Amino acid sequence: MFILYETPAGYAIFKLLDDNKFKEIDNLYLEFETPEKANKIVKLKHFEKFADTTEALSAATAAVEGKLSKSLKKALKKLVVDDVQNQLLVADAKLGNAIKEKLSLQCVANTSVQELMRCIRSQSESLLSGLPKKEMTAMSLGLAHSLSRYKLKFSPDKIDTMIVQAQSLLDDLDKELNNYMMRVREWYGWHFPELGKILTDNIAYVKVIKLVGMRENIADTDLSDILMDELEQKVKEAAEISMGTEISEEDITNIQSLCDEIISINEYRSHLSDYLKARMMAMAPNLTVLVGETVGARLIAHSGSLVNLAKHPASTLQILGSEKALFRALKTKKDTPKYGLIYHASLVGSASIKNKGRISRSLAAKASLATRVDAFGDDVTMQLGIDHRAKLETRLRMLEEGNSTRLSGVKAKAKLQKFHAVSEVKTFKVATDSTLPSTSSKKLKANEESANAPSPKKKKVQDHDMEEAPEPEVEEGSKKKKKKKDSLVEEVTEEPAASAEPEMGEGSAKKKKKKKTKSESEQPAEEESMMMDESVEMPGSAKKSKKSKSKKATEEDE
Repeated sequence: MFILYETPAGYAIFKLLDDNKFKEIDNLYLEFETPEKANKIVKLKHFEKFADTTEALSAATAAVEGKLSKSLKKALKKLVVDDVQNQLLVADAKLGNAIKEKLSLQCVANTSVQELMRCIRSQSESLLSGLPKKEMTAMSLGLAHSLSRYKLKFSPDKIDTMIVQAQSLLDDLDKELNNYMMRVREWYGWHFPELGKILTDNIAYVKVIKLVGMRENIADTDLSDILMDELEQKVKEAAEISMGTEISEEDITNIQSLCDEIISINEYRSHLSDYLKARMMAMAPNLTVLVGETVGARLIAHSGSLVNLAKHPASTLQILGSEKALFRALKTKKDTPKYGLIYHASLVGSASIKNKGRISRSLAAKASLATRVDAFGDDVTMQLGIDHRAKLETRLRMLEEGNSTRLSGVKAKAKLQKFHAVSEVKTFKVATDSTLPSTSSKKLKANEESANAPSPKKKKVQDHDMEEAPEPEVEEGSKKKKKKKDSLVEEVTEEPAASAEPEMGEGSAKKKKKKKTKSESEQPAEEESMMMDESVEMPGSAKKSKKSKSKKATEEDE
């Protein structure tokens, strides 16, 4: 068995002298207590030394990625391929798979191998003869630095720690300036209270105090370099009628010393702001164009680094900085916040109140893309940020005008169509319920037609009535027309059933004859039901026909 041992100086290949020791790993560390015992178990077969740090770095990166380097391939071909029956003990399973694919060599990587590697590492100085300790230490340090730079893709402009520290210092300076300004206004306000109401700019206020001192000196001092003509005139007029108390020279000296501190801190703050802007443009140009250097630096500082910020989704970036409000809203089951640190961006600030949520969501989506390009892209320029900012400004303009359109990639909602339900009621046909074998489909249709055909009888009745009605009018004179017509109306109203019965008898007799000629085996019950239906329908039709006659007759008389 051969053992592949990786060192910063090169690859060492040991030969395991006693294979039984490899099987008993529980007390294996006892065999490596001294160099003499270690030399009895393993023996150095070959050592492939790296030529320089570059070769060591390429071999180390290949081992990290689980690939086979050129130097290792050359060493294994010389020694191990000759003995095909031997096994190779490897610490990394991925590297063992790569060796097996390339050289068709059986590799073993398990817990026993890890324990053996640990024991060899404890006696590496004695086992690797001919390699000084100082040289090994120097190679280890150089390879560690080179590997770290390779992993991080080291660049002085890409150090986001400087941005985090600069932004934190900038926030601290702003707090200190606010505290100092509050102290100066309260302190000097006892002597000249009207000056604080006239001058709202803190730096101009401090410079006036530094230049003037006592308020009595304002009338003889030229303030044109600090203030505008109108403000200068107001300050001089207020100094003449001021209601402030008198202070000593020592007091004004201390106040002016504090003013010097404020002016120097403000100058350093402006210098630090320029430094932060330049660093942000070098490290995250696209993010800076979208949200500004201050908001971008605060986002990076809040997340810890640019890479961490790039790993956040757009929804997290949108509410970054408002974690307390978010968890309070989730706890109380209220609306979650729409924006965090991104609220201070110029695009969100220029939007109206109703559109701040929409534009902050769009800005967070574009800023998330820009951050990923800045963090992981090569040869990064600010063109992406400029294009995205132009699109966001166009969208903001459309939102303000009320012409909101759907974004690209979002499907339009389907139009809702009204559905009208049509209820269909089917009636049960009694004639189809017959179980007699003689009934056929033709007979059933004939029965249905006869049952649903009362209209010709009504016409016959109406024709009969129309024939009977003009007879009295022809026989009698014109003077007796009204009386006879009235008598006809009375007869129709009093005896409708009597006039209908003989007609029903005639019609039913005719129907019976027709049915007998068609089918002799038809049931008498069906004939009776048909006669009953006809008798129900006929009186109503007779009444209607006689009433219509009477109405026509009265209209003719009139």
